[in-house]
Amino acid sequence: MPTQILSIILAIPLVASFFILFQKRVGNIIVISALSSAFTTILSFGLFFFFDSSQSGLQFVHWIPDWIVSGRLSVDYHVGLDGVSLLLFSLTAFLFFISSIASWSNIPKKIKEFHICLLVLETSVLGVFAAGNLVLYYVFWEVMVLPMVLMIGIWGGEDRTKAALKYFLFSMAGSLFMLGGILTLYFKTGKTSIESLSTMDLSIFTVSLQWFLFFTFALAFAIKIPLFPFHTWMPDVHTQAPTVGSVDLAGVLLKIGAYGFIRFCIPFFPAISLETKDLFQILAVIGIIYGAMAAFAQKDIKRIIAYSSLSHLGFCMLGLFSFTEEGVVGGMLQMISHGISTGMLFLMIGMIYERAHTRNISEFGGLVRQMPVYSVFFVIAVLSSVGLPGTNGFVGEFLILVGSLKSNFYFGGIAAIGVVLGALYLLYFVKRFLFGPSKTIQAKPYHDLHFREIGILTPLVVMIFWIGIYPKPLLDILAPSARVYLNSASIKSINERTNPVRDFAGLPVSKVFTDYTSLGSPLDDYETRLGKYVSKSSIHSLTGHSEAEKNIPDNILKGIDQKIESDFENSGKPKKEGEK
Repeated sequence: MPTQILSIILAIPLVASFFILFQKRVGNIIVISALSSAFTTILSFGLFFFFDSSQSGLQFVHWIPDWIVSGRLSVDYHVGLDGVSLLLFSLTAFLFFISSIASWSNIPKKIKEFHICLLVLETSVLGVFAAGNLVLYYVFWEVMVLPMVLMIGIWGGEDRTKAALKYFLFSMAGSLFMLGGILTLYFKTGKTSIESLSTMDLSIFTVSLQWFLFFTFALAFAIKIPLFPFHTWMPDVHTQAPTVGSVDLAGVLLKIGAYGFIRFCIPFFPAISLETKDLFQILAVIGIIYGAMAAFAQKDIKRIIAYSSLSHLGFCMLGLFSFTEEGVVGGMLQMISHGISTGMLFLMIGMIYERAHTRNISEFGGLVRQMPVYSVFFVIAVLSSVGLPGTNGFVGEFLILVGSLKSNFYFGGIAAIGVVLGALYLLYFVKRFLFGPSKTIQAKPYHDLHFREIGILTPLVVMIFWIGIYPKPLLDILAPSARVYLNSASIKSINERTNPVRDFAGLPVSKVFTDYTSLGSPLDDYETRLGKYVSKSSIHSLTGHSEAEKNIPDNILKGIDQKIESDFENSGKPKKEGEK
């Protein structure tokens, strides 16, 4: 595998957009866009065959030192992938390929400009997940905003201008805060490498400066997810965006916020992350319940799925801030699962909109009789979002609930209620949409899915059942990333980075977590790892030994073990008369 493979993948959509710029025939534009996205997807999936899931550091690294030099400023070109970024990178390439094919029938004007925006957006999102330093990450982050704003503002619905402006303002507000944090980090440390900053010496920062830096990043990512109460832009943007825009937004762009917490907030500022874990878990469970309740009240089908995304991404954040191994792995996996199932739902809403030219739920009913194939695919996507066992949504949600219950049983219990509410509003939506009497708008029967649409949806269905039935390959890929995440936010790591131990000569004593790769070492148990940050509402029987067990002297425990072994050895022997 060439060391430049990631740079090659990143360049393919960008080069294709350049060629499209000089094309006049619509057929050529569509073919170039689809082929470039297909080639990007094939190469991205090929990375799995060369990925070593036992390693926790970045792989497929392409590093060019001193890429940009100006005075004291020196920025390297550095791209690479670990487990969670590899899955998100591949999901991005796949969903953009699906989007390119799906756009053939629902983009009636400015087709050349649309595909240029789509390919530039693909490059920027892929770059966000592959970036190995802060400057490169921020460049891709900023480039990502403009194509999405244009897609909403030019090819969106009736209120597209308002929605595009809202998306732009929210995105830029978060970007400015993050830029301030990046510049402060660089001037204090002289570093931009994500791997180096993940193990940097925190003693050079005052506590107040750590809080400031943490929230400059956290605010940008909370807006991008979006996390309650920064969600107000999302329903309008989803409603007004073209089908392809909604698919890409829900499928991968929203995941960039959660990925930012994984890659930046927790490794860079672990103590502040643990101090604020209850705050973020509260916001997550509010989002879960609020999203489910708001979905009940919506009349537009797109808004139902938009509020569903708010609820499901609340589960992802709840798992990540549980700081349990099950919760973190579940949160990462749920990011992938949500991208597949919600992307499929938005695609199918676009397909029915092309036929009915309305998204008002009150105007639908009885579609199952006219469009049986469509109905089967739609029910599969909904059951995946519900979290039915055997589908991809179940695995992630189950792990998140286990992890959140271990961390704080109150939050876990509320999240379990959110699962029930999610099943209620989604199944009620299916009942009104597919079943019941046909409405007057359906007097002229709609034709069922044709071959191209079935071809678009079938790979998504395969992924839904594959992840739901056999998730082990994905869990193995995510495990090293989860260990890095959890070890970086451990008491041991915080103490090493905040109060470095020095010998009599003043030199630092050897540390356990010396570099990014060392953060992937085996995990301590939950209570040892978090220490004083363990919630009083955690379930001790699931997280480790109880306080009473810890206070029992070792010699007593050893004696009890020996007595139990002796009893088992003698249990099968006949007892002599008078023996007790």
